[in-house]
Amino acid sequence: MAILIVYFIVKSIGRRAIKKGFERTNDLSAGRTKTLQSISVNIFSYFLLFIFLGIVFELFNFDIKALLAGAGIIGLAIGFGAQGLVNDVVTGFFILLEKQIDVEDYVTVAGNDGIIEEIGLRTTKLRGFDGTLHYIPNREITSVSNHSRGNMRALVDIGISYDDNIEQAMDVIQSVCDQVASQEEDIMEGPDVVGVQALGSSDVVIRVIAKTKNMEQWAVERKLRKAIKEALDQNGIEIPYPHQVYITKNN
Repeated sequence: MAILIVYFIVKSIGRRAIKKGFERTNDLSAGRTKTLQSISVNIFSYFLLFIFLGIVFELFNFDIKALLAGAGIIGLAIGFGAQGLVNDVVTGFFILLEKQIDVEDYVTVAGNDGIIEEIGLRTTKLRGFDGTLHYIPNREITSVSNHSRGNMRALVDIGISYDDNIEQAMDVIQSVCDQVASQEEDIMEGPDVVGVQALGSSDVVIRVIAKTKNMEQWAVERKLRKAIKEALDQNGIEIPYPHQVYITKNN
């Protein structure tokens, strides 16, 4: 019982020491610091557990050397069945070495989008935008799309009626873009009216593009849509929407 208490005490102290050690590091980015902190706690926990089991075996007079020898034989027997675990650890190592992802990065991995919460030796935890926490074995991370490296693109498509003047609409939208750009520090470049993007069945689509700080593209898009809608209304430019016509036949 005493050894179990000591184990949890040492584990708690070790976790705190690792956390404080990384908090004092100023040479790394916040995401990279959290990533290395997470993997360090992971390794420390496995190492401490191994020592704890060794002490327990000694207390019960088990021969550690014989157990290790037996473990080697058993390990050889089940080696083929443990290939998945080995692949997880190896893949996790190269993910960290190549800095493919960091904690708090917005990524697409294994068909899931979300924010990285933790990178471990065996699994990576990904928090989806609906709140779901995905536990992804590292071997399933065959490709990574990291959306958190560099500035991001905000894209807004606005449809106007075929009856409206396209040049006038583009001038109105660009004036709105200039106004929003002067108010928003998260916009790094633009927004600019690119031009006519498409000719729809009932509208002419005008595209606006801007570059924003990372993870701020959605907020900028929402602000642009609101401001553009209000400006178009003020200038009498219609944004088409579906109409339904009911025909009643009287006998």
